Amino acid sequence: MSVAVDELGNVTAWSAGAERLLGHAPADVVGRPLAGLIDAEEREAAMAGFPAAGQVTEWSESVTLVHRDGRRLGVCLRGVPLLDGEGRTQWFLTLRQPTQEATPEDVRELLEWVFYQSPIAMTLHDGERRMIRANTEMTRILGRSEEQMRGRTASEIAPAARSAGRLDRAIDLAFRTGEPSMEEILDRVPPETQVRAWTTVISPLKDSAGQVRAVCTALLDVTEQYRARRRLMVLNEASTRIGGMLDVHRTAEETVQLVVPMLADFATVDLLEQELEPPGTEPPPDGGVTLIRMAQESVLEGHPESVVASGEAHEYPAISPLARCLVTGRATRHYVGDPEMRAWLHASPRREASVRQYGVHSVMSVPLRARGTTLGLLLFMRHEQPLPFDDDDLFLAEEVAARAAVCIDNARRYTRERSTAVTLQRSLLPGHLPPQAAVEVASRYLPAGPQIGVGGDWFDVIPLSGTRVALVVGDVVGHGIHASATMGLLRTAVRTLADVDLPPDELLTHLDDVVSRLNAEQEPNGARGDIGATCLYAVYDPVSRRCTLARAGHPEPALVTPDGTARYIRMPAGPPLGLGGMPFEATEIELPEGSLLALYTDGLIESREADLGVRLSELLHALAEPAPSLEATCDTALKALLSDRPSDDVALLTVRTRALTADQVATWTLPSEPAVVSEARSLVASQLARWGVGEASAYVTELVVSELVTNAIRYGSSPIQLRLIHDQTLICEVSDANSAAPHLRRARVFDEGGRGLLLVAQLTQAWGTRQTSVGKTIWAEQSLADF
Repeated sequence: MSVAVDELGNVTAWSAGAERLLGHAPADVVGRPLAGLIDAEEREAAMAGFPAAGQVTEWSESVTLVHRDGRRLGVCLRGVPLLDGEGRTQWFLTLRQPTQEATPEDVRELLEWVFYQSPIAMTLHDGERRMIRANTEMTRILGRSEEQMRGRTASEIAPAARSAGRLDRAIDLAFRTGEPSMEEILDRVPPETQVRAWTTVISPLKDSAGQVRAVCTALLDVTEQYRARRRLMVLNEASTRIGGMLDVHRTAEETVQLVVPMLADFATVDLLEQELEPPGTEPPPDGGVTLIRMAQESVLEGHPESVVASGEAHEYPAISPLARCLVTGRATRHYVGDPEMRAWLHASPRREASVRQYGVHSVMSVPLRARGTTLGLLLFMRHEQPLPFDDDDLFLAEEVAARAAVCIDNARRYTRERSTAVTLQRSLLPGHLPPQAAVEVASRYLPAGPQIGVGGDWFDVIPLSGTRVALVVGDVVGHGIHASATMGLLRTAVRTLADVDLPPDELLTHLDDVVSRLNAEQEPNGARGDIGATCLYAVYDPVSRRCTLARAGHPEPALVTPDGTARYIRMPAGPPLGLGGMPFEATEIELPEGSLLALYTDGLIESREADLGVRLSELLHALAEPAPSLEATCDTALKALLSDRPSDDVALLTVRTRALTADQVATWTLPSEPAVVSEARSLVASQLARWGVGEASAYVTELVVSELVTNAIRYGSSPIQLRLIHDQTLICEVSDANSAAPHLRRARVFDEGGRGLLLVAQLTQAWGTRQTSVGKTIWAEQSLADF
């Protein structure tokens, strides 16, 4: 309420508030002296208190003004000076009625109103911790009058409330310490039918001497905030705890472990059988649905209320609400006493007995749907929590089920893809390593953990001519079906190149070209693809005990000699396959008979927890430990270096070298003369007789020697060497200095030649040719059995 007055005391402005206070309209007072509104008995004294002419300081004065209806009102005037455009003083006055001081009786009455009419439930407790006052809201909550509760403790007032004892202890603590405290209470207090949440403040009331005379408790209902917070907590837990691993069983277990006991006392995840089995599974004839129990959890140890074991198939009949939930794709909640629930339970005496024994009273079923497909069912039950499921619980269950369904579907899809990749990879790896004359072998292959994906590691043992053997270990960069398929291509390429009997460095050069071509084929615009691989290729000859090795970016092999000395074979690293244009170098070493050679992929030695040098030392130590067999050596090495599922694929190939004795090999150098053929047959016949070779096999060998020596004399160059190797088979080799390789051709009727190699091919189980540093070697292998 405001008024403007000029320096002469005349009213120049009159506010609406002033009109409401005094009843005078602006037209009645503007232009007239303000003194005319002051009570006549006080006018002279009041005007004396007004500022003198020329005074420009603020002032205040209490006066009695006359209302239009004649009433007298005491007001407080406060004046603020204002200068107009001509330098004259104007006064801005505010009018305020003085407040009336309340009497102590009025204050006590107001405090009573505050206590009893407060929407916050409040109680007062005396020194005996007994309630002496309770407001209206508290009596409403507890369903008792103040007189019924007076003189009792919280536990005596609400003995069924689990939080009553906590509240008594908090009141006692406030009396003893004089410090306020706060309690979060979640309870159901009769006659309430639902569990509610309260924030309870316990405040000690002290006198002027600081002594605690009473304790006040105030309960604020925060049920809605609690439920919202719980929903957010469950959903947050669902987003962090469910689906951490791409495994269907683990995801199902994470789901039920999350909702028990936060939402239910017992929960299960059941997946439809057709989602786990091959397509085409027939539905039950009665129209029900068959599911498999993937996971279950209970507040009771061992989930005794379950009538289906984990991993067991069971059927929900068509009459059950759970089957309808799956068919309609809609979540449902039921009381056990509902007619349709009773019909379902009655159809299964075991389930009905379990529900009765453990007191199950409320059930929720939520379909697990992802990408338009129903995967199964998430089932919730309550028997320990007294309240049935409500709409908020159903909404929360649907949110959890939506998250779980996506994670289960992702795991299911990943499992199928990984299974395909593993099947592909297993089909490309050697299923069985056949016995070799040159070496004893053992191998291990460990795929990476399921979260990594199938890789492209591989190993192979390839028999070569002359009882030699090729040892291969490789690793394709990356994981998944693409890496497995690339591994299969490279393994096939290595076998093809090994069949040509190329030296290790040349073989890797050709393999590098293969990878380069694969990269070029991947990118139609001419850019290089991203296929990369490493490989170690070794050839061991048991006759000479020489081993020739070359590697393309692969870890060095480990060697343990018969005396127990363990070391790594130092050799040029060579570039990884696919870089193109860079040379590979071979290393040749002599191995004592009984040496242990270990070829492996980097998944065995690389680790985030340990330095590479430490891991390499651990591998050498494990390989050097005495073991009854190579299989045991493999197990020892894996146990020493892999404490858990590896983070990358691991391939390990261990080899124990053998050597052919001098009496198993016979070698002759022959002159390049036609007459030497008969001499060669005689030398071979004598040697075969000393070895005890049967007549039939000896006769075939003599024919083979005749043809091969004849060809060497006719088409080859000196020197000519004949070698026989007597082991599991009989091998005949003829070498000469001409590098031109022979080949089979069709001989016409009147041709004089062309039938020798055809005859050799027909009489032996295998034959071939290989290049040497000075020419070529033609070999033929035959069984030693008589025929």
